[in-house]
Amino acid sequence: MHIRAKLAIMSGAINEKSRAQHAARVATVQKALREWNDEGRKTKLCTARPGWLAMSLRTGRYKKTMTGIPTHKLGNVISINEEKRTVFVEPNVTMGQITATLMPLGWTLPVLPELDDLTVGGLVCGVGIESSSHKHGLFQHCCKGFELVLASGEVVSCSADNNPELFKAVPWSHGTLGFLVGAELDIVPAKPYVRLEYVPLFDRKTAVETCLESYKNTDLDFIETLIYSRDEMVLMKGAMVDKPEPGKVNAIGTWYKPWFFTHVRSYLEKKKPGVEYIPLRDYYHRHTKSLFWELQDIITFGNDLWFRVLFGWMMPPNHSILKRTQTEELRKLYEDHHVVQDMLVPGSKLQECLDVQDREFGCYPLWLCPMRIFPEDAGFIKPAKNGEEMFIDLGIYGNPSNKDFKPQVNLRNVENYVRSVEGFQMLYADMLQSREEFEEMFDHKLYRKMRKELGCEGAFPEVYDKVCKAARW
Repeated sequence: MHIRAKLAIMSGAINEKSRAQHAARVATVQKALREWNDEGRKTKLCTARPGWLAMSLRTGRYKKTMTGIPTHKLGNVISINEEKRTVFVEPNVTMGQITATLMPLGWTLPVLPELDDLTVGGLVCGVGIESSSHKHGLFQHCCKGFELVLASGEVVSCSADNNPELFKAVPWSHGTLGFLVGAELDIVPAKPYVRLEYVPLFDRKTAVETCLESYKNTDLDFIETLIYSRDEMVLMKGAMVDKPEPGKVNAIGTWYKPWFFTHVRSYLEKKKPGVEYIPLRDYYHRHTKSLFWELQDIITFGNDLWFRVLFGWMMPPNHSILKRTQTEELRKLYEDHHVVQDMLVPGSKLQECLDVQDREFGCYPLWLCPMRIFPEDAGFIKPAKNGEEMFIDLGIYGNPSNKDFKPQVNLRNVENYVRSVEGFQMLYADMLQSREEFEEMFDHKLYRKMRKELGCEGAFPEVYDKVCKAARW
């Protein structure tokens, strides 16, 4: 259990009284903004959080030219309201903190993205997805309300009932409407285990049809697919349960256990389905230990038995340290020979999208995670014109097998394809679209309206100016 969360639970600090401490931390943000205003608004604003702390592989160039506002102390769980089924947290609270805090109390989030170090702020102002998103949507869809400090220094709250347009505009805004200082999130009852069924599939056409049909099943709590080659994939269907079957518990989070994606691959070798019971917290963070499968390129022997037994407790290495110590040569090598992208496409286009991935990248393994888009809550993302709500996140992380791979060419081709099918691109990774193409992919109408009403034009850059390739290195 996270030490801070454990102490807070034991001392009773996670309750309404801690809101006074929260208010004091927010006052620090307000003070910095008042000083910026008093000095004549000479630059635009961003958080003072160093770029190497972010989960993105890139660091924002804008950090060097803008005024950084200190939000780094906003990293606490403030209150839990079991009657309302909500938790109020600050933006730097991580998913590791969330599970360590809520699960001992019998609660969890409807959508809890799998990497420990992902923060609430990043998942709200960026995007968050998990294997429960086929049922609950994106991370933004389990948010009840937001608290922001505007450029003026004013604190405002918003929800579906109070200031609803701002509430809808905050997700995907990347901190360009105000500084997120608090978020109220839905919580749901947690059960101690996930009954996980592994279904190996061996023909792409049949497998895609099977997956798409399974993704419609909202009786399942969790569902995802790992793809290991053109025709080999494993569909995983999970449900929270109170008790496991004897002899079928697999605590995959234990330090000496094989990396999860290699364990899943074993069902292809067995060529038959299987069922296991995984402790809930282990399931949530199943991809953390190996950073999906990225760690195999950094520590090539990391999944060897001797390493897991002796040093598995050290995994994964802190992503911030990896970024902080990355040389320019290594950064360039990754940029030219490595792909880290998430493309969100309508389910009806999945077969076609996989063919595009093969042609442009040829990366394996791949992650498929279904997600619902709710048209009434779309905001920055556009509902499909045909009303389709089930989208698929195609996670592409690895070294392309395409011998003619040129990142500036192949990524542009994929972006053009995703835009043509009314899909979306996650914005934490490289984004090569022009401003006009970006505005075709994302709906700026409400976003621009809120920027004008809140006086953001001279205070914050637009989303494009923070996420485009030219803004990062």
